[in-house]
Amino acid sequence: MKQSSISEKAEMPVVPTAIWVGSYLIALALEKYLALPTTLQIAVALIPVAPFVFFVQRFIAHLRNLDELHRRVHFEALAFAFPLAILLLMTLGLLERGHLVSAEKWSYRQVWYYLPLFYLVGITISWRRYR
Repeated sequence: MKQSSISEKAEMPVVPTAIWVGSYLIALALEKYLALPTTLQIAVALIPVAPFVFFVQRFIAHLRNLDELHRRVHFEALAFAFPLAILLLMTLGLLERGHLVSAEKWSYRQVWYYLPLFYLVGITISWRRYR
């Protein structure tokens, strides 16, 4: 019985991921298509926060139940993605300060999508290393 509970925890947190992404898309649609007062805009912007916290909790539980190799792969993916994210934000900040890139085209709304992409690239690189 205990074995099945461990294997359930070790599964990728698909439902929390879907809830988080769905809540983000709902918030995005509400802000895009409705003219809301400031208070409601803040409330809508906070809609994905609780689902994201739930996703992070489940993802960490997932990582804690992986074997050593899988944990190492994810650790190396983060070690790749985090400095790349810093480099991207630092470079964009300097380019924006020099008026070489538009804050409208390279705002947080567009840039955050790169961060999970960096993580996925890191996982790909790490898995290739260990195969």
